[in-house]
Amino acid sequence: MAKENHTKYAILGLLTTGCHSGYSIKQMIDESLNHFWKVSYGQIYPILKQLVDDGLATVQTTSQDRKPDKKEYYMTPKGKLALQAWLQTPIKDIPTEKNELLLKLFFSSHQSKTTALNHLTQYLEKIRERYNTFESIEQMINENLSDQADAQFWLITLDYGKRTTKAVIEWCECTIKKLKDG
Repeated sequence: MAKENHTKYAILGLLTTGCHSGYSIKQMIDESLNHFWKVSYGQIYPILKQLVDDGLATVQTTSQDRKPDKKEYYMTPKGKLALQAWLQTPIKDIPTEKNELLLKLFFSSHQSKTTALNHLTQYLEKIRERYNTFESIEQMINENLSDQADAQFWLITLDYGKRTTKAVIEWCECTIKKLKDG
C-alpha cells in the first residue's frame, strides 16, 4: 500500500492562511513549516496541480505586464472537507529522524575523537542558531500576528521546536563533555 503524501495537506492548509501562489506558499514554508516539515520548491507546483485535478483547489490565472501569468490557488469546499478529515485522522507513525551527525557518531570509532568533537561543536553552533531563530519567530508572532486565528497553534508548534532544540543543545553539551573527559 502506498504511503500517503501528507505534504498535500500541508499545502492545502497553507491555502487557508492567505498563501495563494506557489511563491507565497514556498515563503510561508521557509518561514514557518520548514523547521518540522521539509518541502522543496519542486514539490509545490506538482502538488498544487494534483489538488486542482482532484477538485480540492481551483486555480485562477491573471495576466501581468511583462511578467509570466500569475496563478493563484484557492481551496474548494471539497478541499476544506478533505483537510478537516485529515486533521481528524489519528497519527499512525512516529516519524524517524534522519540525522547525519548521529550517523557519523555511531561509526566514530573509525575516526579521531577530535573529528567527532569538531562535528559536535559545529552542530551545537547550528542548533543554537536554530533556537535563536525560533525565539525571533515567537517574538514576531506575539508582536504582529497574535490576532490571527492560527497564532495560538503556530506558537504551540514553535514551542515544540524550542523544547526539542533546547534538549539537543543540552545533549550536545553533555556529549562533548563525555568525549573530552573520556
